Amino acid sequence: MTIELIALENIPIIDGNSNVSDVIKDAIIKQGYDIKHGDIILIAETLISKAEDNFIKLDDLTPSKQAIELAKQSKKDPKLVEAIIQQSNEIVEVGPNFIITETIHGFVCANAGIDESNANEGLATPMPENSDNSALEIRQSLEEEFGQDIAVIITDTQGRAFRFGAIGVAIGCSGISPLWERVGEKDLYGRELETTTIATCDELSAAASLVMGQADEGIPVVIISGFDNFDKLRDVNSNIKSVLMSKKDDVFRK
Repeated sequence: MTIELIALENIPIIDGNSNVSDVIKDAIIKQGYDIKHGDIILIAETLISKAEDNFIKLDDLTPSKQAIELAKQSKKDPKLVEAIIQQSNEIVEVGPNFIITETIHGFVCANAGIDESNANEGLATPMPENSDNSALEIRQSLEEEFGQDIAVIITDTQGRAFRFGAIGVAIGCSGISPLWERVGEKDLYGRELETTTIATCDELSAAASLVMGQADEGIPVVIISGFDNFDKLRDVNSNIKSVLMSKKDDVFRK
């Protein structure tokens, strides 16, 4: 299998008047790329939040007592900490320059997934309100436009427990299952797999992140072409919720 990563260029600065489907369609046409069956379009979550005018005006926030205390512990701006609290169901852990939370969407990540990069001064972008729904709308629009079965994944950059560095992960998807259950398949020695589940959408997101970059690359959309298992994992009713581990199953939060 050969997978191709295509950086979609000609993406303009996005604001609340932007239609993401139209922006991506125009960029694909301008680039001269032919959408193929099984292509997967990966979109950075900041682009979605900007298009949905989903910003936090930090100067409008009044830090609570909890925010002020957590700001001292984490050495963060109290207004940013207040935003983190408002975007969280639970504060999981606090350390120097980070606050691990369970977000209102159910993700466990640093700083409730709030991003201050690539936003104007005084603004921060929280995670999209409903990344699955955004992915669904974009997928349906682009499938109608190009006449091909595709998938859309909304990506974010997050750290991982016990490892330095951040990678791309999926926070929303449509058209492809986020998990690949391989239980019952055989390994190279004929043994039957008993517990193997692959986080396919996370793996695809990590691959796309290599092209998107984290600084001034300006590549918020990447197309992955040639993923041979697309048809096997095709699911028009998919969402990211099946990836999220409940607290009762999380051995590190008991």
